[in-house]
Amino acid sequence: MARQRKKSDFPTKICPVCDRPFTWRKKWEKCWDDVKYCSDRCRRRKQSDNPVNL
Repeated sequence: MARQRKKSDFPTKICPVCDRPFTWRKKWEKCWDDVKYCSDRCRRRKQSDNPVNL
């Protein structure tokens, strides 16, 4: 059986909208290089001039 990896072992990126770090997910396995935003909310707000109110 394969060993599970710790979450800290996965690569991370910084979201350009909210400036928060986000971690690699299995669903992004094939497109990790293209992933830019941490969530759909940030992706929708990418062209907005208003800051994200979190």
